[in-house]
Amino acid sequence: MSAAAPRRIWRAPAVRALLLQILAFPLMLATVWLLARAGIRQSLLGVALVQGAWAAALSWRAGLASWWRAIQFLFPPALLLARQAADALALPPAAFLAVFLFMLLLYWSTFRTQVPYYPSGRRVWEAVARQLPADRPLRIIDIGSGLGGLVLDLARRRPDCELSGIELAPLPWLASSLRAKLSGSRARFLRGDYETLNFGNYDVVFAYLSPAAMGGLWRKAAREMRPGSVLLSYEFAIAEREPDRRVVTTDSRKILYIWDF
Repeated sequence: MSAAAPRRIWRAPAVRALLLQILAFPLMLATVWLLARAGIRQSLLGVALVQGAWAAALSWRAGLASWWRAIQFLFPPALLLARQAADALALPPAAFLAVFLFMLLLYWSTFRTQVPYYPSGRRVWEAVARQLPADRPLRIIDIGSGLGGLVLDLARRRPDCELSGIELAPLPWLASSLRAKLSGSRARFLRGDYETLNFGNYDVVFAYLSPAAMGGLWRKAAREMRPGSVLLSYEFAIAEREPDRRVVTTDSRKILYIWDF
């Protein structure tokens, strides 16, 4: 791990949100104590709402995005209600551990990258396939390839091309790798962070990330991609540069953005 990696982790909004929830705890205790001194006693749900209110206020003060304030406010009461539902259903503690491990393997470092699992769909794959030059073989990479649907589909459509996907979360990477082996596909799946790749090694880079990641994606692409290569992003645009083309991909009018280098 590089020296910059711990700093990126501590700057991640999810880590900051967790620390603010911890910081809100003594403030919640002080608030509940003062209310009790005034003769206002709180139920467990009331205590959870006070905790959430303090966490949301601290998140606002720390400059976290508005959706984080909502998450911070709702998290404590949601946790309490989940616990009460588990008690009512007599769920064993192992069930919570199993769900936690599944979510950990599925989302892994979403707390750092701010890129959750976003599946695309067949119409998006078809739109991407139509944008690929047909007169030459291509090296194509899907960054954040998830379960591998796009890569496997393009490998079937374009046997002349070299198709790869890279995925950081272990469970989607394992699923895509198994799908490729079981189907006999030539597609290759890597597990890791796309930041370790050199975009200059590819003719086409496809991304379906999140708004938070687009600035960093553009800086990397502008630094590394070669003349004649193409960057495609589904649904999320890049503020630093207008796309050269836009393609409507679905009935909901979601856009495939295209930049030519």
